[in-house]
Amino acid sequence: MMRQYSLVTAEGERNSYVVGIKKDRASRGGSKYIHEHLHVGEVLKIGGPRNNFPLDEAAAHSVLIAGGIGITPIWCMAQRLIAKGAPWTMYYSCRERSEAAFLGDLQGRPEAHLHFDAESGGKFLDLKEIVAKASEGSHFYCCGPTPMLKAYEEATANVPESHMHVEYFTAAEEAATEGGYSVVLQRSGKEFAIPAGKTILQVLREAGMDVTYSCEEGVCGACETAVISGTPDHRDNILTDREREESKTMMICCSGSKSAKLVLDM
Repeated sequence: MMRQYSLVTAEGERNSYVVGIKKDRASRGGSKYIHEHLHVGEVLKIGGPRNNFPLDEAAAHSVLIAGGIGITPIWCMAQRLIAKGAPWTMYYSCRERSEAAFLGDLQGRPEAHLHFDAESGGKFLDLKEIVAKASEGSHFYCCGPTPMLKAYEEATANVPESHMHVEYFTAAEEAATEGGYSVVLQRSGKEFAIPAGKTILQVLREAGMDVTYSCEEGVCGACETAVISGTPDHRDNILTDREREESKTMMICCSGSKSAKLVLDM
């Protein structure tokens, strides 16, 4: 079982990682195990940090938007901006106040605007208004549940792609499992037929190939692979629209192929 969690602190002690993990009602096993069974003294195998949700520290202003436990990377960004003395504004939304994380750190900060649906007559955070009133040149960041992220993408539709940043918890699209194409590994010379019902990653793993992967949903970037030729069918939440058009890389855990053959730099 592999899971990815955001680091809470951008800087600090070099001998520890601090993460914020909510026990998900619909847990697939990760957060449930951590909350109910993980104890001091147990040994976990971890990988080094990756950053698919980078902060542009040169931005004129940063607008940070979080929903639920999506506050974890957003608060991390805020702490970095505070340390740099850079301007920022945060909007943090939860269903109820009791579900908010880092509330003690955020309350009283003039930059942080807290919104609780239960205290607002069930009204959600107005993302279109937030984007509309932001100063020119602002960079926008959002992490939270899928409905919020969809609303955020609609609200930032006219924002330059380079100023719009988002991080998904889970896949926004179903993995490409239609099959019916072949994958050639350029460096090894091996070729694999991808059948219906399987992803490229699954086929390579079953063949005993040593492939780097983690989330298997296209949200972490661990399996990003260079594409030499062919047309990928992108299903990840990592690549930008421009990167998808260029198709220099793809996430083999969830993306497939629109062409009969796909040649990868493996």
